[in-house]
Amino acid sequence: MSDLQALPAAPSNLDESWRTALADEFGAPYMADLKRFLVARKEAGARIFPRGTDWFNALALTPLSSVRAVILGQDPYHGPGQAHGLCFSVRPGVRPPPSLVNIFKELGTDIGLPRPGHGHLVHWARQGVLLLNSVLTVEQGQAGAHAGKGWERFTDAVIARVAALETPVAFLLWGAHAQKKAAFVPDHSRGGQHLVLRAPHPSPLSAHNGFFGCRHFSRANAFLEANGRGTIDWSLPPADG
Repeated sequence: MSDLQALPAAPSNLDESWRTALADEFGAPYMADLKRFLVARKEAGARIFPRGTDWFNALALTPLSSVRAVILGQDPYHGPGQAHGLCFSVRPGVRPPPSLVNIFKELGTDIGLPRPGHGHLVHWARQGVLLLNSVLTVEQGQAGAHAGKGWERFTDAVIARVAALETPVAFLLWGAHAQKKAAFVPDHSRGGQHLVLRAPHPSPLSAHNGFFGCRHFSRANAFLEANGRGTIDWSLPPADG
């Protein structure tokens, strides 16, 4: 599949729950506009990450009907070989970036997990952790290059579909961007059905301001277990992926 065959139609590898829920989005004019933008950038020689077959990996690996937790990122990693469609995750063999290292540090402090030997978070996604970036593409070496081109509207719709679920979901919102993007989620503390956890971003610039010690992983599991949704195994098996 070429990088642009996925738009504007829903990719064939999506679960039917997402295909049905997002049918209007995939058919909307803004998605056609987004495709034209991506085609123009590619024709201009831009190197776009991740590859086209990975743009919707978060949805492909975590069906709407299976979502138990949501972690939001901003846009994909912009270095070669890093991004593969799951926020904060990198391909096997790629050194985990600093924010992911800090996530692993908090996992160790919170629930006693040793630092994994890789940063490939597919194991989480397959358990119902939606690892969604706000923008699904980027250009090499240019963070935010595809902001404001249409992806945000699409991912807002994704979050809205999850927020509308009657089954309880834990939202782990790290940093102001994630918190603003999911501000409309019905919060359990205010009578809603979902758990909304907020903390600073795990970036080295902000992790010491409250991300470390937030205990989001154990708190999410306690909420999910109390609501009959089981717990998430936050470890990463060595052969994952």
